[in-house]
Amino acid sequence: MRVVHIKNEAQREACLARLCAEAYGQDAGIAPLVTFAGVMGVLFEQEAARLLALADDQGRPLALALLALDETGEGMTVMQLADLSTDTVKAPGLRLVGELALRAPLRVDAVDAAQEQRFREAGIERWLSGKHGVRIGLSKRHPATGLDDLPRTLTVDEQGIVQSFKRDRALFDDYKQRFVKGLESFPATLSASH
Repeated sequence: MRVVHIKNEAQREACLARLCAEAYGQDAGIAPLVTFAGVMGVLFEQEAARLLALADDQGRPLALALLALDETGEGMTVMQLADLSTDTVKAPGLRLVGELALRAPLRVDAVDAAQEQRFREAGIERWLSGKHGVRIGLSKRHPATGLDDLPRTLTVDEQGIVQSFKRDRALFDDYKQRFVKGLESFPATLSASH
C-alpha cells in the first residue's frame, strides 16, 4: 500500500466529489456540493488543500483524505476522511491518517471520545482541548506546542457559497454538473504521482 497525492485534475475532481459524498452521506442535502465547490474554487486554486489517497498495490483507492493548510502554511488539518473499501484492509482511512502522521505536521479534530481513540490508534499522540468539547490531535511533526500557537486552519466559507449559488444559478448548475460527473467518473485506479 502507498499514499498517493492526487494531482491529476480530472482524478482530483472525481475523488473530491466521491470524498464529499462519502463524508456527508445520503441525507446531506446541499452540504457535499457546497464543500466540493469551495475546495475546487478556492482552496485548490490557492494551493491551500491537498487530496490524498491510500491505494493498494494495484493503485485502487481504499481511502481518501482532504487536508487543508493552516494560515502559516506549516501544518495541515484533516478536513474530510472516508473509507472507500474495507474488503481488504481494516479501517483504511485511519491507516492513511497514520501514514500521514508519520510524514507531515498533521492536525485532526475529534468530536467525541471514540473518534479520539481511533485517531490515537492511528498514531496521533498529542491532544489539546479545543472549543465546544472538540479535542485537537497533533502529530509529532506538528510545530504547535499548545492552543496559543496553533494557527487557524484555512476553511471554506460555506454560507458565502450558498449565497453565491442562490444569486448565480449558472454557477450552481456548473458545480452540480461537475460533482455528478466526478461521481460517475471515479477512477478505479489512481495514477502513481506521489
